[in-house]
Amino acid sequence: MDLESVVDELFRLRPEEFTAVRDRRAAEALRAGDRELARYVKALRRPTLAAWASNLLVRERPDEAEALTALGEGLREAHRKLDGRQLRELGRRQRVLVAALSRQAGELAAEAGHPVGEDVRREVEDTLHAALADAAAAREWAAGRLARPLAAAAGFPGLAPDAAARLAAPPAPAPPGPAHDGAAGVTDLAQAREKRRAAQRHEERDRAQRQAERATRDLRACEEDLARLHDEAGRAERDVRDAQRRLDELTTALQAARDSERDVQRRLREVEEVVRAARQAAREAETKADRLT
Repeated sequence: MDLESVVDELFRLRPEEFTAVRDRRAAEALRAGDRELARYVKALRRPTLAAWASNLLVRERPDEAEALTALGEGLREAHRKLDGRQLRELGRRQRVLVAALSRQAGELAAEAGHPVGEDVRREVEDTLHAALADAAAAREWAAGRLARPLAAAAGFPGLAPDAAARLAAPPAPAPPGPAHDGAAGVTDLAQAREKRRAAQRHEERDRAQRQAERATRDLRACEEDLARLHDEAGRAERDVRDAQRRLDELTTALQAARDSERDVQRRLREVEEVVRAARQAAREAETKADRLT
């Protein structure tokens, strides 16, 4: 048994099966002497319903998942190049594909016995948008091992807010007049570079925001695990107290039994002494009787 196979097994389970199997695998690793594997397995968290539905979508619809990944690569490239025409076309495909995949995730979850509501559907869509916007998030989603849904960025990374508004509309026709001269071309090039730098800064801010959101989710999950461990420790302490009280009762009963045994043995010795004395007296009486006769 290794961590990779255990993780693959666990994240293919239904949510209600996850915890019991995880604890069983951790116990098996511990019995096998692999404490590190047991610790890693025990630390795995059960996926939320939205994360489970997202994982289910990746496993059951691999072609659609690959299409989303490819679309994300194209979108990110178009944003870096500020290619308005390509962005409009890919943006239209993005809306269609995200809606279709979200609907499929809901259908797959229902078929597996877990119908999802609108809130879960939105979390699945946020996860899909995050996978489109960020290559690292796309790899995390495509692995099919999410424990929590991914947070969608406030805006698509790599695109400055003013550029987003400008590129959302069809390109405006060029104004009439003479062609730009060389100086104007240099100015336009400088502006384009500044826009790219601004887009990169925007992408870095969004990435930092997503990392902070993931860290916050991880912190909440750790707090939940800590509360659960605290409850388990409380129950264990109560069990120890109960066992100690029972041990004290049994110790007292054993001592009383030993005291009773000593009393019985003492009385037995006294009875034996009386019997010996009676036998001695009987022998003496018999000897006197023989003399008289």
